[in-house]
Amino acid sequence: MKAKTFPHGVHPPEVKELTAEKALERMPAPEKVVIPLLQHFGKPAKPLVQKGDEVLLGQKIGEADGLFSASVHSSVSGKVLSVDSHIHPGGNPAPAVTIANDGQDSPFPVKKDVKDPFSLTPDEIREKVREAGVVGLGGAAFPTAVKLSPPKDKPIDTLIINGCECEPLLTSDYRLMLEAPDDVLKGSVLARMATGAEHLIVGIEDNKKKAFALFQEKIREYKGEAVLLKTKYPEGAEKNLIYAILRREVPRGGLPFDVGVVVQNVGTAKAIWEAAKEGKPLYERALTVSGQAISEPKNLIVRIGTSFQDVTEFCGGLKEEGNILVMGGPMMGLAQWSLDVPVIKGTSGILAWAVREPGPEYPCIRCSRCIEHCPMVLAPTQLAKYTRFNKLEEAEKWGILDCVECGSCQYICPSNILLVHWIRLGKNKILSLRQKKSS
Repeated sequence: MKAKTFPHGVHPPEVKELTAEKALERMPAPEKVVIPLLQHFGKPAKPLVQKGDEVLLGQKIGEADGLFSASVHSSVSGKVLSVDSHIHPGGNPAPAVTIANDGQDSPFPVKKDVKDPFSLTPDEIREKVREAGVVGLGGAAFPTAVKLSPPKDKPIDTLIINGCECEPLLTSDYRLMLEAPDDVLKGSVLARMATGAEHLIVGIEDNKKKAFALFQEKIREYKGEAVLLKTKYPEGAEKNLIYAILRREVPRGGLPFDVGVVVQNVGTAKAIWEAAKEGKPLYERALTVSGQAISEPKNLIVRIGTSFQDVTEFCGGLKEEGNILVMGGPMMGLAQWSLDVPVIKGTSGILAWAVREPGPEYPCIRCSRCIEHCPMVLAPTQLAKYTRFNKLEEAEKWGILDCVECGSCQYICPSNILLVHWIRLGKNKILSLRQKKSS
């Protein structure tokens, strides 16, 4: 079977052998959790608790504030120590609820629905997902209920489940596919029902042959199709994934809705099933702890709000030679300056390794490698120059807002130019100017 793919992109060393054969292990809940009220795309949730309150496992402690927001739930039972600002893996301090774990895991009572989840209406599925605070677990953390609500004028014909996990080192999605395939597929069916899609496709890269073989067999029961994809980065980016599988091109500035597609991550699909079947809120997630500076690399299921310090200690601690800590994957992840930051819904991995001092930056030699490898068919070096000289109108015309910040250009650049830095700065400036004009 020939593997499908998209033009351009890169193939960095995968380094997945550190954890690929390690089953998911449930990490015990820590003595204290710090649960940010902002763990998703959009506005922070509104706090529903205050210092001194007693809370239960799965209790809603933050209410979604508007369409682009998501509710937040307690990942332990215990006492609220504070509702205050705390350092956040996203870089800026954010409001958070700190809870002392009483060790009991006393559950918040959930209304048991006797209905078969597959008998739910699309509206009922979306409401259960919204109430559970489910967001995209591939990293973007977009509120899932919104994704399951396509505009009426944009009918959806295909639901794609993203099993690529194309970032190096990360393997927790791979383990979910091997260890909970039916939960992933049942959640996928519910997502298909909610969107009105006719077709269900699971895309899996060809470096995960065991997962592909398993899904190829099992998906027949769910009237779907498993598609083999070439191992390449960023195969799992939504627009590239849609083109690879369906040869549909999402228009500039557009969304998958515009070409009749919705994409969900495998972990998100599992969370959809748990929300519909059990009313389980999203208070824990699968993640990979890996890298040459992690003593015992593992795949874990971790409570939201657990500190990176607790997680790395559970994996034997950090080796002395480690000098970089990243949340997410090595290509698009966020470097961290403290181990005191908490695991959030978007934490797909915690990675640590030793890096050499970056070499000097040289002038662009016009080799065009960044253009050849850009999966969005942009001119990264030109976009960086426009930003450097504050020519934001030109940068916008050249498509800077279409950049997904995958890092392929910077990875391949022989001059060590910080292309992603400059492009991200340009995007932020343009969006800030837009916000000022609209306010």
